[in-house]
Amino acid sequence: EYGDEPEVITEAPGIVNLMGEHTDFHEGYVLQLGLGLTVEVAISKRNDTSLRFYSVDLNERKRTSIANLKYKREDRWANYLKGILYEILQIGSSFKGMNITVHGHIPKEVGLGSSAALGVATALGVRTLYNLDLEDIQIVQLSYLSETAFLGKQDKITDHLSAFFAKKGKAIFIDLRSLDYHFVPIQFDDLVFVLTESGVKQNDFQEEIDERYENCNRSLEILRDRTNQRSLRDLDSKDLLHGMGLLPELSRRLCMHVVQENERVREAASLLKKRDGINFGKLMYRSHESLRDNFEVSCPEIDWLVKRASEVEGVYGARLLGPGFGGCTLTLCRESSLPAYKERLDEYEHIFGFHPLYYKIQAQRGARVVYSKEKGK
Repeated sequence: EYGDEPEVITEAPGIVNLMGEHTDFHEGYVLQLGLGLTVEVAISKRNDTSLRFYSVDLNERKRTSIANLKYKREDRWANYLKGILYEILQIGSSFKGMNITVHGHIPKEVGLGSSAALGVATALGVRTLYNLDLEDIQIVQLSYLSETAFLGKQDKITDHLSAFFAKKGKAIFIDLRSLDYHFVPIQFDDLVFVLTESGVKQNDFQEEIDERYENCNRSLEILRDRTNQRSLRDLDSKDLLHGMGLLPELSRRLCMHVVQENERVREAASLLKKRDGINFGKLMYRSHESLRDNFEVSCPEIDWLVKRASEVEGVYGARLLGPGFGGCTLTLCRESSLPAYKERLDEYEHIFGFHPLYYKIQAQRGARVVYSKEKGK
């Protein structure tokens, strides 16, 4: 694209939430893993202050300069790159002009953290190219701020943190209050996680999610008179039962999902340590039921995939993956059950008109420098 070899190539993975949907906004817990699908970013220096961006997947080119790092709606995907560079400048680091090429394998708008992977890979690439004095956690923070502060999106830092720190063969358990995290091995015998893309894109759902979050915030204010807790993370199911007379039914159900999902995350981590796939699968079903009935973010296509998966012998669990209103499902099953599962997906396409894609996933490593000209590798 630029007539030269890149000086740095980096990559970062997509993210799968094993357990913990809509817990982050109240300092909760999540259990995630790095996906085998990645975003790759190639960067080289320029002799001026121009910034050139190229997307291989879209065959699109965008450009700006260091002095003009501003959000522009028409720049779409390039705004994620500009946001990273802008946030690096805000903390006092500096750089010159760059040529940046991006190429991604992560499906977009299905809840797999494609934008977090892009941000993390870009920040890591710039740090490497200019030997910037940035700690690893600052890479995570810069990527998060590029979406929330620069682009003005609602996002969760867990995806960025997992995209950087994920480890092969392990899940990462994150405490959103402290940002402490630890790793839990995934070693189920003869069981595999299967990711299924429903074909339903997650478009224009943020306003509905925000309404649910605001409802939960108002509910906590009401419950504080009795519990004096700072977030829903500090409550348990008994607290909500005691407050039944204080909250409308919808509010109680929304809060119940958050409270019980936090409990499920902690239990899921414990079951991973015990290599207990059967009960882990049961937790997945309970999580989906709560996302469907309490938080009300599922849709007919996703519900169909989960229900039909549960009817296949050797399937232990299935659930909505991501924020909801479409996207993907995550299924835990015996590998020998995959042919029967595929037959159900053929039915799905006939009924809903979407061609579902499914593939086995394993926990993969986080962000890395694939190539550095300076280091000769």
